[in-house]
Amino acid sequence: MIKVSIIVPFYNVENYIEKCLQSLVNQTLTDIEIILVNDGSKDDSEKIARQFAEKYPHKIIYLEKENGGLSDARNYAIPKARGEYIAFLDSDDYVDINMYEEMYHKAKQENLDYVECDFLWEYPNKTLESKGQTYHNKKEMFLYARVVAWNKLIKREIIQENHIEFPKGYRYEDVEFFYKVLPFIHTYGVVNQPFIHYVQRENSISNVQNTRTKEIIDVLEHVITYYKTNQLFEEYKKEMEYAYARYILCSSMLRMVMIENKKERKEMIHFAWNALNTQFPNWKKNIYLKEKGLKNLYMRSVNDFTLNIYTGLARMKFVRDKLQETFA
Repeated sequence: MIKVSIIVPFYNVENYIEKCLQSLVNQTLTDIEIILVNDGSKDDSEKIARQFAEKYPHKIIYLEKENGGLSDARNYAIPKARGEYIAFLDSDDYVDINMYEEMYHKAKQENLDYVECDFLWEYPNKTLESKGQTYHNKKEMFLYARVVAWNKLIKREIIQENHIEFPKGYRYEDVEFFYKVLPFIHTYGVVNQPFIHYVQRENSISNVQNTRTKEIIDVLEHVITYYKTNQLFEEYKKEMEYAYARYILCSSMLRMVMIENKKERKEMIHFAWNALNTQFPNWKKNIYLKEKGLKNLYMRSVNDFTLNIYTGLARMKFVRDKLQETFA
């Protein structure tokens, strides 16, 4: 029986894919399948992937398709997965060789639908650890889970039977996928070990900011529509409201201040601010926003006046940090 299907799309990652695949074919959990999806690569990624597929035919399923982006490649592979659990991994990252054994053991021992693990942010000159927390209920998961797709095991039947897919053509695809799969998860756990090495590439999509940064709003709107359509919105309304505000005012705002074009930067910031106040006009009354913490204090203090001050200061810090990197 195949215990875990690991879906790995790749596109022009010739400098990274070998390390990724080495970490997968040497997993201590042997009953796995590695589904490689060539998303129209134009470099030597294809050659490297084919060599691995030929060397490990009992472990690797090699698929090819026209370039359609990360979401499209993942969606292409999901119906072909046969494992008890599905995992995703980006082809420029790599994992510890005991990752899937430890996570699968946790899942089986506690009969879990979902397991996540910690991970390491791998920068050229430093490494930072992302530590997760234990969730006491699904609303805590909604609020505090790390929404990335690649640090999780999820029961295959949950994804396939409920037709959960990644949104094609959008950034922040993991956000939409996570919140759509969440209602179908009933048992969940965390392995507090940093098995994944999340490699930070300067030219990767997640590190290049432009007007597409506003697609987080599209993705959040997709989630709201999905919850309303499936009669879930009222149950999670307060969590949705808080999460929406946090995405807009925290992570997304930090990305928007990185946009180089001043006019576009200003338009994106105010577009996001208006979207929040239109979708949730009473967001400042949210019960979770009343909890202690610097992030909540900052969010409560944002208004039409302070927004410009905060984003201006954040832009100045970003420029200063880039100059220090350049002349270090």
